[in-house]
Amino acid sequence: MQTKPAAGREPAARHEQDATPAKAMRDLDFSTILDTELLQKQCDAVAEANRNRPDVMRTDLLAVLKKASTEGRQKARAALAADGSGLNCAYRISWLQDQIITVLYNFATAHIFPQQKDKFAVTAVGGYGRDTLAPGSDIDLLFLFLPRPAEETHKAVEFMLYVLWDMGFKVGHATRTVEECIALSKSDMTIRTAILEMRFICGLQRLETELETRFDKEIVTGTGPEFIAAKLAERDERHRKAGDTRYLVEPNVKEGKGGLRDLHTLFWISKYYYHVRDQAELVKLGVLSKHEYRLLEKADDFLWAVRCHMHFLTGKAEERLSFDIQREIAEAFGYHTRPGLSAVERFMKHYFLVAKDVGDLTRILCAALEDQQAKSIPGLTGVISRFTHRTRKIAGSVEFVEDRGRIALADADVFKRDPVSILRLFHVADINGLEFHPDALKRVTRSLALIDNSLRENDEANRLFMSILTSKRDPALILRRMNEAGVLGRFIPDFGKIVAMMQFNMYHHYTVDEHLIRTVDVLSEIDKSRSEDLHPLANKLISNIEDREALYLAVLLHDIAKGRLEDHSIAGARVARKLCARFGLSQKQTELVVWLIEEHLTMSMVAQTRDLTDRKTITDFADRVQSLDRLKMLLILTVCDIRAVGPGVWNGWKGQLLRTLYYETELLLAGGFSEVSRKERANAAAEALRGALSDWSQKDRNAYTKLHYQPYLLSVPLEDQLRHAQFIRQADKAGQALATMVRTDSFHAITEITVLSPDHPRLLAVIAGACAAAGANIVDAQIFTTSDGRALDTIHVSREFADDADELRRAGTIGRMIEDVLSGRKRLPEVIATRARNRKKNKAFVIPPSVNITNSLSNKFTVIEVECLDRPGLLSEITAVLSDLSLDIQSARITTFGEKVIDTFYVTDLVGQKISGDSKRANITARMKAVMAEEEDELRERMPSGIIAPAATARTSTTAEKKADSPA
Repeated sequence: MQTKPAAGREPAARHEQDATPAKAMRDLDFSTILDTELLQKQCDAVAEANRNRPDVMRTDLLAVLKKASTEGRQKARAALAADGSGLNCAYRISWLQDQIITVLYNFATAHIFPQQKDKFAVTAVGGYGRDTLAPGSDIDLLFLFLPRPAEETHKAVEFMLYVLWDMGFKVGHATRTVEECIALSKSDMTIRTAILEMRFICGLQRLETELETRFDKEIVTGTGPEFIAAKLAERDERHRKAGDTRYLVEPNVKEGKGGLRDLHTLFWISKYYYHVRDQAELVKLGVLSKHEYRLLEKADDFLWAVRCHMHFLTGKAEERLSFDIQREIAEAFGYHTRPGLSAVERFMKHYFLVAKDVGDLTRILCAALEDQQAKSIPGLTGVISRFTHRTRKIAGSVEFVEDRGRIALADADVFKRDPVSILRLFHVADINGLEFHPDALKRVTRSLALIDNSLRENDEANRLFMSILTSKRDPALILRRMNEAGVLGRFIPDFGKIVAMMQFNMYHHYTVDEHLIRTVDVLSEIDKSRSEDLHPLANKLISNIEDREALYLAVLLHDIAKGRLEDHSIAGARVARKLCARFGLSQKQTELVVWLIEEHLTMSMVAQTRDLTDRKTITDFADRVQSLDRLKMLLILTVCDIRAVGPGVWNGWKGQLLRTLYYETELLLAGGFSEVSRKERANAAAEALRGALSDWSQKDRNAYTKLHYQPYLLSVPLEDQLRHAQFIRQADKAGQALATMVRTDSFHAITEITVLSPDHPRLLAVIAGACAAAGANIVDAQIFTTSDGRALDTIHVSREFADDADELRRAGTIGRMIEDVLSGRKRLPEVIATRARNRKKNKAFVIPPSVNITNSLSNKFTVIEVECLDRPGLLSEITAVLSDLSLDIQSARITTFGEKVIDTFYVTDLVGQKISGDSKRANITARMKAVMAEEEDELRERMPSGIIAPAATARTSTTAEKKADSPA
């Protein structure tokens, strides 16, 4: 059913360097790939030499065919590097495979089963049927038999299959008669699609011709709408499974949205419905313009080039364009770094623009199908049920009509008469809750040149845009449609610069434009009070926000200056200042939007990397915020930003940190910060604890209250102090030097492990190492010393299981690991090494280690902030070095952003003073950078196996705060 491509091909779109155009398959010179005649002679010679030795014959045949296949593919790879054409590469490999199968067929029917020549046909189906084959792809074959095939026919096919399997190919195959193919095609859409793409390779060709004729007559005729509906529904389900966005930063090139399978769907539909043998015929039929056809060719060629490079590079059928191969493929395409964007980011931007082109082409084809008035059939829902024209007027609009729940143009010249109607289309769709007719979006895409400076400065156009952005309905849906149609990038050129832009890191899951639209979606969700369980504070504050316009605009524009040389927050604020005036915002609103964009990362970074119990953290943050209105809007913007980064990035722990920072800052801004001295507040807290232990003896109440220093009493809630008192008393009664306590909190998404142990300079390092060995991700650590020389450490680790019982079992496993290491039953270096061995090293990312030491962030402590590439056991190694340097860790904040970790430690020297002296700070920096870079450090080689103490129970968790004042 598949014919050879006839038209020449253009260079792949937007390549860094011009690729040689993909040629029609018949125009390619395959002689350099394989000498088929010579291969046939070599195989015949193998048969002649081993007539009485079938095992040797088969072994020698396999060697000859393998050599030809391997060398041919190597030549195809060299040709890909030379001409850059993915389709040419796919054609070459497909042709090579045809020759090997033909030679194998000739060998089998000449030397093994001579009675079977011309008794069956070998055909290619699937992608192979389209004359394209990626290096690692499955080889899909349909063997067509005569009615009532002989047993020998089956054996001949088996011989061919086993040779192909032994050559290392994955072969998908079916053996059927023509009648069976027709019968199965009527009920199975997958088989119908496979036969649609069938192509003859060798054998009895009349079987393939008969099937093709009968398939057209008995299956295809009159079933176009049914087939289209099935293929589009199949596509939608595939998109849903893949995340339903073409802007995932590790896209699936074959199955993802905007990938090759979407193009294949277009090919299947056009071939089935329009009966075209070549896509170029769609231009003659008026389905595609010449420009759109060139886009289709370029997209096809580019995606095939990416896929072939991926398969060659990984040596397997790898379809996900993962971080660890993106850099090498960008290099293979010839991309170079430019100011603001690395080579790999430029390559990926090209990829996403091509994926967007595929989406445009899909809409255009769907619009053409509706123009053909394809009829729906009973029982099918979704796309095909709309293939009937029923229009009605839309109240208040003469430019647009409603067609079965979708907005359509009243006539073809609506946009030409008034370009503002391009914006009006989306506005009317929003206020009436309508989806978009494919023809309307096709005409939008073809009218983008009408969006010029005069339209951008048009007051009505800007009013319509702000109405769409701040809509109480579904602003993100409309913005996404505007973006996919190309309107958003044309109407806001600075937004156009970040369309399809990816950031080469594991933290951001989407391209920048998709992230911004998702951020608006989260804001809309909060605005409609649909996030009370997830964001109780943001949900409460949103109703008090008077300036929705400023908030929505800041949310949409906060990352608009990504990809520039300067800080994107500062550059983005400058962009926003210009846009605010254009969108009709007042000076006061403009200043608010500018401030929010400049500071959009501040609250997140302070909450996650600073000690929120340190008063200077709060006073410094309050100095930057200055007003309660700004604080409320910044909190909401921060929540939206983190939520929209990607699945699993937001969790309850981050929510709790943000709420703590908000409430502490709100108190200060409202003038409610306590003026009572620290000592008086600590004494009051001690009395509160003593009073809460009313059912204890006087002796125990006094003893356990006096265990704690000021920092503990001032920062730990009374309910936790009571739990700790019970915990310590139970351990004392049991005579346990080591004891642990576990609890989990699903809302905050953390599990807390409290450890009571003899104090030791490397205690946090050992606990952190044990957590790493158990696979636990520490997010916070509070470390307190008691007056009798013990350590009471509370570690918070990220929660992994939704069910509390499952999570508590996991916490028990972590606790036992901590217990084993602290008691010396397991050696820390060995358990960490075991964990690291089981984890693939991340080679895709390079993050130069950095160390920042400052005395200005806290009144009492020196703050050391480190940033580097994350790895198992890193926190343990860093804290061990701090201990070696005679630094006392008072508190720690551990924050992970994808592959990057930012750890912050509040430290003093051993006499409780800040770190001063340039030489000491330089030594700390050098040692810390060495450990982060995994350089040899003989001091670290002496890491203790554990803290020797009587074996007892031990459980762990994550938050580090250790204070050493006098007892309260």
